[in-house]
Amino acid sequence: MVRPGRELLNGLVEVDETYIAIGDKSIPTGGKRRHPKITKPLVVIAVEMIEPKGFGRIRLRRITDASESQVIPFVKDVIQAGATVHTDGCAAYRSLKEGGYMHQRSVVRGSEIPAHVSLPGVHRVASLIQRWLLGTHQGAVQPDKLDHYLDEFVFRFNRRKSLSRGML
Repeated sequence: MVRPGRELLNGLVEVDETYIAIGDKSIPTGGKRRHPKITKPLVVIAVEMIEPKGFGRIRLRRITDASESQVIPFVKDVIQAGATVHTDGCAAYRSLKEGGYMHQRSVVRGSEIPAHVSLPGVHRVASLIQRWLLGTHQGAVQPDKLDHYLDEFVFRFNRRKSLSRGML
């Protein structure tokens, strides 16, 4: 579902990481009932913000940790150089200016402004992903297949306002 050579996100782009809670049936529970254990893979989210209000395209990728070695390659792969990248106060994003990006930071820790207000795009997309996985797929997503489900969510989200019937 990922088109090679797809356009990069541009303009104002919010980037943040979140944990996606999914059941892992491969982990034994030890009880009579076979309820899956919950695992929480880390996913980085980029959302194109449209002024005055709204969201454009998105990109998602599972990462192993929230370090600079994981998030900066994601930003370079999905966001056009020269774009404004809005992040939280995480130290992993400090080298964005050296990569040719305008960097806008909103430090959430210790601030009176909640994270969902300062970075509304990524928080809305994170909640939509969780609702989609629990609602449409009834929580039956295995961790090793999560990347495919993330690609499908990006595909559907980015075509939600398409005027072409074939794109819907």
